[in-house]
Amino acid sequence: MKNTLKKLFGKFTLPKEPNNDSLVRMLAGDPESWKNYIESANGMNILIATSMANYNAASMLERALAVALTMRGARVDFLLCDSVLPACQMTKLHDCEPQRLLERPDTPRCADCLLEATNTFDTLRLRVFRFSQYLTDQDLREAAEIEQQTPIGDIPQYSLDGLSVGEHAYAGALRYYGRADLEGEPLGAPILRRFLRSALLSAAVMKEVLRRQKYDVVVFHHGIYAPQGIIGEVCRSRGVRVVNWNPSYRKNTFIFSHQNTYHHTMITESVSAWDTISMTAEIELILNQYLTSRREGSADWIWFHETPKGDMEAFATEFGIDWRKPCIGLLTSVMWDAQLHYEANAFPSMMDWIVYTIECFRRRPELQLLIRVHPAEVRGMVPSRQRVVDELNRLITVMPDNVFVVPPENQASTYALMDRCDTTLIFNTKTGIELSAIGIPVIVAGEAWIRGKGFSIDVSSADEYERILEKLPLGEKISGIQLCRARQYAFHFFFRRMIELPFIVHELKFSLDLQSLVELSPGSHEGLDIICDGILNGSSFVYPYEGRCSPAATG
Repeated sequence: MKNTLKKLFGKFTLPKEPNNDSLVRMLAGDPESWKNYIESANGMNILIATSMANYNAASMLERALAVALTMRGARVDFLLCDSVLPACQMTKLHDCEPQRLLERPDTPRCADCLLEATNTFDTLRLRVFRFSQYLTDQDLREAAEIEQQTPIGDIPQYSLDGLSVGEHAYAGALRYYGRADLEGEPLGAPILRRFLRSALLSAAVMKEVLRRQKYDVVVFHHGIYAPQGIIGEVCRSRGVRVVNWNPSYRKNTFIFSHQNTYHHTMITESVSAWDTISMTAEIELILNQYLTSRREGSADWIWFHETPKGDMEAFATEFGIDWRKPCIGLLTSVMWDAQLHYEANAFPSMMDWIVYTIECFRRRPELQLLIRVHPAEVRGMVPSRQRVVDELNRLITVMPDNVFVVPPENQASTYALMDRCDTTLIFNTKTGIELSAIGIPVIVAGEAWIRGKGFSIDVSSADEYERILEKLPLGEKISGIQLCRARQYAFHFFFRRMIELPFIVHELKFSLDLQSLVELSPGSHEGLDIICDGILNGSSFVYPYEGRCSPAATG
């Protein structure tokens, strides 16, 4: 063991550059303490499968986690891609057009990713493994054969040894194009095949990693697409515990989940995790203040409105809507985002649901349907190239006079619009959490997180959906036990599931604000302790925010 450490550390000097990296500066300022922590770590074996070093949030959070876990006795390794994947989650159309992507063996971001890995991950002096160490020529040949021989229509459902390889490959291709399908994309088929090869190679890498090394837990971000979704598939199939994470809405917070992406775990989470919260006056005030801030995004680092406008009379004049007549709101989601399979959807797709709804309202001229297209279509990280407005123009020959479509670039406040609505219809947008919490009835036709929580109107078939639409307008707000449950869940989601890490900040990008190793030690930050305990011991990733309230308020 000592010889191995000598080879790993040499004289154990840490580079002082890049000098704008507070973690590097911190470790360089106390190299002996960090060396002692590494040498004495003899606990659980943890792999942080960052994979993509130039995903800024991961390079910041996961390095800090690695140090914190090492200080708690864990033996931590990193796994990074070294440009062997022909496409990944970081591959985007605006970085590289399809033809150019298909002509090269790697992606345009690979060089920057490799440099980032050297400058940030290698400086920790923990073991860093590369994808290429685990791939053989046979792996490369088999992946290429499957890529070319699999019928294009079979790829989304393609399974390898029980792993949903095709689902993640298809989701990755949709993310690349910013579309909900690949119809009309001349090079859509070869691009999809390229993502399939990436998924296959990711599976081969992770299988070999787990064959050679024994890990108790594998930690990585997001949990879908290639390579992350495939890494999770392989780990679960081998009985290795998985922890996924993602940046969350509130500033300085992250959401962690056990075994799968939060897209799934927030749906399956037991109501017992939140339905006993005592909604004291202080908690109600905290929740109200935050829900109000959501209208401007002042407390968030994920926000899609630039300058939201709340003048609903001006909006009515612009769009011709009559606020004196009953109005029903419909909120869309970004069409390409997280295209995963869910069992409880009442419709095959979000567009099927929207078109069906419009036709139902065509027969209800006494009602108005206000469709608010998600602003993230134009302001998100991956702008959508398949937009709801364009799809509606293609699918609806004549739009009913009582249906009003607000395009994504319009700055009208979504919240102010929904305030004027009797009921809101959603497919899977998270906004349903906030609207329910302020008493607006929400009808769920897709797999939204509020489904099955006891305060939304959930439908599982088109017939059931139409029967409920026939009862509109409801003419009343959510109240009583339902409203209490909606507010309990909103507090749980925004304050307990979103775990605070105040030393991770974001301006133009994520960065670490650390001064000494002590800040990552046990007891320094409650949020960090909860995350580390969840990784090491499997405990819940729930931040007991209610504990901040005064005894008088919580008693």
